Amino acid sequence: MASEDKPEDNSTAADEGMADWAEALLEQKATESGADSGGPLSGEQPKPFSSGVSGDGHANDINMVLDIPVQLSVELGRTKVPIKHILQLGQGSVVELDALAGEPMDVLVNGYLIAQGEVVVVNDKFGIRLTDVVTPSERLRRVSKN
Repeated sequence: MASEDKPEDNSTAADEGMADWAEALLEQKATESGADSGGPLSGEQPKPFSSGVSGDGHANDINMVLDIPVQLSVELGRTKVPIKHILQLGQGSVVELDALAGEPMDVLVNGYLIAQGEVVVVNDKFGIRLTDVVTPSERLRRVSKN
């Protein structure tokens, strides 16, 4: 019967796979105990493990985080409204914000204020020209408050 043949075929394939693994492990042990202990491709002695910090120390640390993406947003203004007003909103509705016309807009990174600026148009797209940047010490002070 075909169903009886399958377990035998699977066990034969599994035995062959285990034999391949055993052979690979023996080969690895032979390589490690051989004269060249620096690895099959290196031709040099293994180097001790290091934490990744080299002579320039902090430069490597900062380079590790420079490519991490963050959410940058520009906030026009805020307001609090009851849910019943939200449910009544439709096309053409106007929501009054707490910001005044011409007032600088807040630039936020992951929800934290880092700068303020004014709206500009660049190649038919909106942009923001930074007019005031929060100092790093001020940013830390604001983050520590939250």
